[in-house]
Formats: sequence, C-alpha cells, structure tokens
Amino acid sequence: MTLEIYQYPYGPGANYGVLLHDPVAMQTASVDAGDAAALMAALDKTGWPLTEIWITHHHHDHTDGLEEVKAATQCTVRGPAPESQPIAGLDLRHDDGDRFDFAGHEVQVLHTPGHTTDMINFYLPSEKLVFTGDTLFVMGCGRLFEGDGPMMHASMQKLAALPAETSVYCSHEYTEANADFALTVDPNNTELRERAATVKALRAAGKPTVPSTLADELATNPFLRADDPSIRAHLGMEDASDADVFTEIRRRKDAA
Repeated sequence: MTLEIYQYPYGPGANYGVLLHDPVAMQTASVDAGDAAALMAALDKTGWPLTEIWITHHHHDHTDGLEEVKAATQCTVRGPAPESQPIAGLDLRHDDGDRFDFAGHEVQVLHTPGHTTDMINFYLPSEKLVFTGDTLFVMGCGRLFEGDGPMMHASMQKLAALPAETSVYCSHEYTEANADFALTVDPNNTELRERAATVKALRAAGKPTVPSTLADELATNPFLRADDPSIRAHLGMEDASDADVFTEIRRRKDAA
C-alpha cells in the first residue's frame, strides 16, 4: 500500500473517521465529515492538507461537519448521485460503476443501498482497500432504514465479490455487540468463536477492531453467510432463499 491512513473516533455513536493520504502528491481525502472539530483535529495532528471529502450517505453523523470543513479547506466534496435526502455542499456526484482518480489511484464507486438508498462505498483496487460506510460492519451490517432485506443482501453480495484480501474500513465500532449476536445465529462456527474472544480482548484494551479483512468477514459475518448450511439449519430455513435467510438474520439482530 502506497497510501497512508489515519483513523480516528468521534461522536456518541462510536463513529470512525478516516483520512487517506498520498505522501508524494500531498493529497488527502476524508471519508465522510460527521464532526468538523474532530476532522480538523485529525488534520492538525497529521499535518496533511485536505483536498477531498468522500461522502457515503446523507445521515447527519456522516455529514454534519461537511460545510464547515469545506469552507475552511476549500476541498472538493464527492457524494452519492442517488438521492434520498439532500446533502448540501456536494461538488461531484457518483453512482454505481463510476470511477475517479485520487492522486493517481483509481477509486471505484459501489452503490450499496439498504441502510439508506443513497449509500455509496469507495473501493481502491490497487490498494486492496474499501470504505463501506454503514453497509458492511465488522461482523455486522447497517440497519435497514430506507431499504429492505433483499436490497441489502444484494449490496452485501456486491462487497463479498471483492478480493478476499481487501481491507475493510467501516464507519462504526459496533464489533463486540455484532460478535455476540453472530454467535446466536452461527453457534457452531469455531472461527467466529475465536474471533469474538479476540474482539473482546481488543475492546477491553481500548483498541479498535476496524479495519477488518473481507476474508475474515466471509468467515465470521453472518450477514455474508446466508448460504451457509449450518446457519440455515440453525434457523430452520434450509430451503429458503439466501435473501430470505439474510432478512431473518437482520430481523433477529433488530430484536436483539
């Protein structure tokens, strides 16, 4: 990887902000801008000049600092072309399959509706890196505020098709609760049990569980494993569609 990454926490919702920096081109992108003070503090700490903001979706904890930071830095703001709620301050809009250049690195845009209908994710194939916003979490996925189960399942499958070695940066530290839930629907998964114990140790030490890898998610995230025979048997849904199994797992998580 030739790009440098700085991840920082902010807000009461256990959010993560991320700065992505090219030290040769001296260009820096921020994934979302939910808290202007936290973002500006991260820029001060790194000394990196902000050139772009990439907005994943319209929710306030991802956009509240956008206009203040844009005014302070004169950066370019990219965001979703699909619109469910207006996002003030966007300069460029991107939809599924779009590509753009960041400091000589191709960025591919994936439209992943479900949590919201405007959600986009950013994939850098040369860096084996994806920013999943509130779509794919470590051992979880986002709540379905605007989409439905089949829609979110399709979005998760789009992410599942990326190379297994891809690093996954999501926008929240929800992993410990996600792991606890995952064990209720996939109790026979030895790798999941081991990973859940690792997560508890990391959080007890105050350390982040993000980023993950897609390989680890494919092995332990029940929302990517709707086709797994053990999960299907545990749910009594051996003959159901993958989308229906996914929807039932999401229903159980909502009720947990």
